[in-house]
Amino acid sequence: MREDKREDNQIRETKITTHYIEHNPASCLIEVGKTKVICSASIDDKIPPFLKDTGSGWLTAEYSLLPFSSKERVERERYKVKGRTSEIERLIGRSLRQALNLKLIPDRKIIIDCDVLQADGGTRCASITGGFCALYIAIEGLMKKNIIKANPILGFVSAISIGIVDGKAILDLTYNEDKRASCDLNLVMREDEKIIEIQGTGEGKPFSQDELNSLILLGKIGIKSLIGIQKMAIGQVSVN
Repeated sequence: MREDKREDNQIRETKITTHYIEHNPASCLIEVGKTKVICSASIDDKIPPFLKDTGSGWLTAEYSLLPFSSKERVERERYKVKGRTSEIERLIGRSLRQALNLKLIPDRKIIIDCDVLQADGGTRCASITGGFCALYIAIEGLMKKNIIKANPILGFVSAISIGIVDGKAILDLTYNEDKRASCDLNLVMREDEKIIEIQGTGEGKPFSQDELNSLILLGKIGIKSLIGIQKMAIGQVSVN
């Protein structure tokens, strides 16, 4: 039995509260078990230089652990972003760009901010899942204002962690489970079950292709549940 009494194929209790920040309605608080992340989406007309005159938009992400998010104080990254932070920011950006047809948001940049209030494993996955909800609300706002004419969203995107702990494949790892995992994998997937990214490591020992396949199938179960929660959080309202 897992420490929080879940079945091996069960996600943690997950709650998404939209419009969480008064000054930015395109925001949410996502709570995945004890992990809590505030996600917001902001719109800017300053696109990267490499996109000048292409007619394309862009999406990027910023991620941070707040000082009190862990048992030991996390030092603020004031002057230089650490390698782990940069890697997670790139992951969030890559993942959520796959949710959009960037040609339909010409000459605009969307910034997804993800700030971890409390960390208990899976913060990058929670940031992607919550970040998509913030993105959806931002796109809905652009369309209501007739700033963009067509819906650029290609499909819902979510992410989940899977691992092998004590010889068993389990879904949505807590921090303590992640520490004990012989294999740790993060899966990012779109609603159409197309895989956006797989991050997998044999921490304790190598894992087989059959084990990888079983982990991906387990991850699909979690992704489906999370997308259902995303849709409930935003009221399943179509932006078309």
